[in-house]
Amino acid sequence: MSLVRVCKRFSSPLFQASKFFLSSSSHAPQHQIRSLVASLIPQAQGMENSFGFHRSYMSATLASLSKEEEVASKGIETLRAVEDQHGGVIVSMEESMDSSVFAFLLEDSISKWKEQGKRGVWIKLAREHSNLVDPAVKAGFRFHHAEPDYLMLVNWIANTPDTLPANASHRVAIGAFVMNAKREVLVVQESNGRFSGTGFWKLPTGGVDEGEDICTAAIREVKEETGIETEFVEVIAFKERHKAFFGKSELFFVCMLQPRSFEIQRQVSEIEAAQWMAVEEYMAQPFVRDNEVFNFLTKIGLSKFGGKYNGFSTVLSSTSSPKKSYFYFNKKDASPPS
Repeated sequence: MSLVRVCKRFSSPLFQASKFFLSSSSHAPQHQIRSLVASLIPQAQGMENSFGFHRSYMSATLASLSKEEEVASKGIETLRAVEDQHGGVIVSMEESMDSSVFAFLLEDSISKWKEQGKRGVWIKLAREHSNLVDPAVKAGFRFHHAEPDYLMLVNWIANTPDTLPANASHRVAIGAFVMNAKREVLVVQESNGRFSGTGFWKLPTGGVDEGEDICTAAIREVKEETGIETEFVEVIAFKERHKAFFGKSELFFVCMLQPRSFEIQRQVSEIEAAQWMAVEEYMAQPFVRDNEVFNFLTKIGLSKFGGKYNGFSTVLSSTSSPKKSYFYFNKKDASPPS
């Protein structure tokens, strides 16, 4: 193809481009600029041999431009988002999207959000939209947390210090001190975990589920592991340990429970054995006797059982919302909130 024919083919688009940029008194939206540039590149299709363009380069360029044209044809300018309570926005990707289209929309969206003074951007990606992780990371997003069905990414876009909250730092667990009128404590041997195969008898323990109260979790764990029905009495102690679970800290609450049934039906899948054991025999175990925390917790439980110790009882209360939650306090030394 002659140089004259090439110039003729490009003359009109180039004229329009120069006229647009020279006459524009403000910054044009990126999608308009891209659309204009996109009108130039297809002109070169079929001429890569004349100018030494590699076919792979031309194909990739044209493919990218076709994605931009697809966005423009649908009238989409930014990603749908809702404002959070701290000057940021939250994007929940609920529909499938080509990663190239997402990359273009994300770039334009960030520009708009910056103009609006937004600070943080959250992107919630369901598992079926994992193809969008790569363009999000390339745009500056980092992983914040993950759940079984989604991944949350975040990006601080303001020109101020990053104040985005970190992922949850703690997990919560319970231990249950259950004693009958014979001064026998409810104990179990685990099939798995740290004490598996050691012959050590321990208190029922377990993690608190999401949205579950500590007092409710203690009753549930005892029921699941031993089949014993109980009533929550008090939180008698708690401790904190760090680097406990994938680097997270743990809050461990020891709860005093009163038994309402006595026939044991152990959880076959996790519990090797369960029984009522004389508290003196439990405390005589080398691990309990030599472990300061286990030994001290048992003594606290005995003090509570004998009426010489007061922990934290519960009362349902509400704050700024009508939803009620449990408030833990020392019932003996303080009156319940009215």
